[in-house]
Amino acid sequence: MHSTMVPLGTPAVNFQLPGVDGKKYSLDSFSDKNVLVVIFMCNHCPYVKAVLQRLIDLQAETGTQGVQFVGFNSNDVERYPDDSFENMRKIAKEKGINFPYLFDASQKTARAYNAVCTPDIYVYGPERKLLYRGRIDDNWENEEKVTRRDLKEALDCIVAGKEVPSDQIPAMGCSIKWKEN
Repeated sequence: MHSTMVPLGTPAVNFQLPGVDGKKYSLDSFSDKNVLVVIFMCNHCPYVKAVLQRLIDLQAETGTQGVQFVGFNSNDVERYPDDSFENMRKIAKEKGINFPYLFDASQKTARAYNAVCTPDIYVYGPERKLLYRGRIDDNWENEEKVTRRDLKEALDCIVAGKEVPSDQIPAMGCSIKWKEN
């Protein structure tokens, strides 16, 4: 499944969600950061598993430049128990996730952002307007074969105060596992 490519310029949506670190987070929690990277992710998706270390590395690489990543797990944990809050804590610790990993149990945040897949990535600048949405790079499966780091290029542009190219390629991943109503 591919991301919906929400229109550039769309404002970030507020949220109030618990993190695996025991803290509660909202959009204001990151007001001191110049760039906010919102990632819809989960524990069990093979696409997320394949790129998680790249996200961790990119947060480490860009954190001193005012870039803050935040992960959201919005999957239905009744049907996908691997994505439970306890398992999120476990994965965060095992993998050394260096950014807040939040649990969107109600799925309201994912719906508000029009997220559809994992990973689904949204990058907001200082005014919290959408500047980039799309893939991390050009080879989710094999990091050794990556020739274009789309997310990193977008972050570099934002940090440097340059315009992010509007030619952006959708992210691809597993569908968010919506609750049955």
